[in-house]
This record gives sequence, C-alpha cells and structure tokens, in this order.
Amino acid sequence: MKRLTVCLRLAILFAVSLVLFVSTSHAQQKTVALNYSNWFPATTPQSKLAEQWCKDVETRTNGRVKVSYFPGGILTPADQMYDSVINGIADVGTSMTSFTKGRFPLTEVIDLPLGYKSGSQGTYLVNAYYSKFRPKEFDQVKVMYLSTTPPLILHTKTRPVYKLEDLKGLKIRGTGNSVRLVQLLGGTPVGLVMSECYDALAKGVIDGVSAAYDPLQNFRIGEQLKYSMEFNATYVLATYVVMNKQKWASISSEDQKTIEAMNEEYIPKQAAVWDKVDKDAKDWFIARGGKIIQISKEEDARWVKAVSPMIDEYVTSMKAKGLPGEEALKFCRDWLKSH
Repeated sequence: MKRLTVCLRLAILFAVSLVLFVSTSHAQQKTVALNYSNWFPATTPQSKLAEQWCKDVETRTNGRVKVSYFPGGILTPADQMYDSVINGIADVGTSMTSFTKGRFPLTEVIDLPLGYKSGSQGTYLVNAYYSKFRPKEFDQVKVMYLSTTPPLILHTKTRPVYKLEDLKGLKIRGTGNSVRLVQLLGGTPVGLVMSECYDALAKGVIDGVSAAYDPLQNFRIGEQLKYSMEFNATYVLATYVVMNKQKWASISSEDQKTIEAMNEEYIPKQAAVWDKVDKDAKDWFIARGGKIIQISKEEDARWVKAVSPMIDEYVTSMKAKGLPGEEALKFCRDWLKSH
C-alpha cells in the first residue's frame, strides 16, 4: 500500500510537471503582435529604415515578435505620436520632440543652435545625452533609440537672404525651438508640420521653411523653393523611436535583450540615412535650379550672436523647472567639440 501511494504521488507529480512544462513552453512561443506608426511617407529612406527595423525584430526573435508597419501618418499624426504610444494606439512610434513643444523640456538642449555639422553628429550626441541624463520626460515609454535630423538651415521662395535684414517680413515655417530662432533672426515663424508646407508655400501662406535639405525632396517642397541659406548657427531636431511600456513588458526578457542589442545597431544606420538623404536632396535641389547661398563669415557672426538668447533662455527655464539644463548644455557643447 505504501509503495502504491508513493507511486501514485510520483505519477501525479510527473503529470503536474509535464503540464507546467507544456504550459511554459506554449507561453514562451506566444507571439507578441505590435504596430509601428511613422509619419514619414512610405517611399522615404527614413520610412524604409523603420520598416526594416520591423522586419529585423521579427527575424531576430524567430517570429515571436511581429510588427505591422503603418507609414505616412495613417495610424497617428506626427504631433500626436508620443501620446499615441503612451495610450496604446500605436505600440511603437517615431516622431520629433519639437512637434510637442514643452513635452521634452530637458531634451530641448539638443535642438539649440549649437553649430552642428551633420545629422550623424547630432544622432550620436542625442544618444550619448540620453545615456547620461535619462530624462524623466521619457519615463512613460520604453525608448528604442534616438536620432537627430541633419542641420536645419533656411530655404525661401520669394527672395534670397544674405543678411539678417533680408529676413524681415518673411513668414518662415518652424516648430519647437526653431520658432524662437526664426523670431531672433528677424523672420515671422509659422507653426506647421512638414507635410503641410507644400500647399502653404504654393498658396503664399509662408515664404520659406526652416529645415534640413532632405524635406525639400522627400516632401517635394523644393519644387516651391528657390534659395537655400547655409550658416553656422545651425541646429537639429531630436527624433525618437519609442514603445508602449505595457507592450514592452509583454515581450520575453530574452527577446527584449535581442531588440535592445538591435537598437544599438540602428543608431549608426539611422545616422547614415540622415546624412545620405540630406546630400541627395541638396544635389536634387541644385539640379532643379535651386541656388545655395553661403552666409559670409562676418554676417554669420551676427547670426550666431542673434540667436544666443535661446541658450540663455533654456538655462533659465530649466533652473525654474528644477532640471539640470546647465549641465546638459555643457555636456552637449563639450561633446560636440570633441566629436
């Protein structure tokens, strides 16, 4: 009887263990389905890279994580992207911090006119900045990786700009910190997302845009523009790729590590795309007859001085919010000097 009882107990234990093993194995094989929302048009290199990220996630996780891709703002518009991810409308989303002014206060340091030379320089800086400061403004999401646009300059339709005085009376599209920059340079800022600029230029709502070269081709606004002004008081726009925290938590720890390692690979990939699209768009604009104007060294010094209040205002604002703005600014300036 005792032997029978022991055997029975062992049989029950084995059966329970088998059930747990099968259940665990089934749970481990469970597919996590995500959607990825991007505001860039499907044909742009930025969009194609995001689509490749989706494919790589599925491949690297052996199909345990699948990502459906929605480009061109069809799922979420650019200025609603961050809230969309927080609220689970989009599981993964990418946009620019400047589209929601005030939502990313400390990170606005990246968009200051610090004299950037390329999109790759800005991209490496913003990721170094995030690693050091881990700003709480991103706490509601899981950050995949960050990047920045190439340096933003001025492009006009109605007349060229050689000096600050030439900007007076011109209505220039700007977002985020660029609104203040346009004001300080003497123009009149108009807040528009890039997808609205073609019609705005065609209808005379704006006279120009503050942008890198790539939107001239990707959004076709170069068809409406005639002049591009290059100067040294350049700035970039920080961009993010973020995931809903609950969705991130639903992914196994093994696959989370896989995705995080993959994200590190996408930082240089994104940097390279930004630089290439900017060069290609500039060449395209010139081929169409666009004129590139290099602001003179003496005049450029005036531009740098004119926008300097932006930096002082940032530091003051961060102090009022209890954020380490001065430290973040010093970090960025030092990093740019050494890179």
